[in-house]
Amino acid sequence: MTQLEKVLYVATTHTTGGRNGASRSDDGRLEIKLSTPGTSGSGTNPEQLLAAGWSACLISAMKIEAGKMKVTLPPDVAVDAEVALGTTRGIYGLAARFTVSLPGITPKLARSLVEAAHQICPYSRATSGNVETTINVV
Repeated sequence: MTQLEKVLYVATTHTTGGRNGASRSDDGRLEIKLSTPGTSGSGTNPEQLLAAGWSACLISAMKIEAGKMKVTLPPDVAVDAEVALGTTRGIYGLAARFTVSLPGITPKLARSLVEAAHQICPYSRATSGNVETTINVV
């Protein structure tokens, strides 16, 4: 387990009702309805939230790695994220697939940049060994 030496930020939310409930942050910036995946509910679900957060974090990690490599990221860098909820041997689990677009960067450099970012992204590190993760660079 990673022990934090310095805390940079703490996100605090209050959630009620589980997958058919609601969640809000203590600063009021986030207030969402939750719905079970695949239902007609009007809210989002935890898998969508994970996909959005993880892909945003991965882009930020790419920016850090690009700076180290002295590479300018294109302004239209994008990550399409899929987080799948399923079962294995009767227990719930997740799988993730990312499609990364780095227009104007050679495939070899893009792959190197994405792999380096995946190593430092806190979401990637937190799920390593627990969530099957596939990353495609297009």
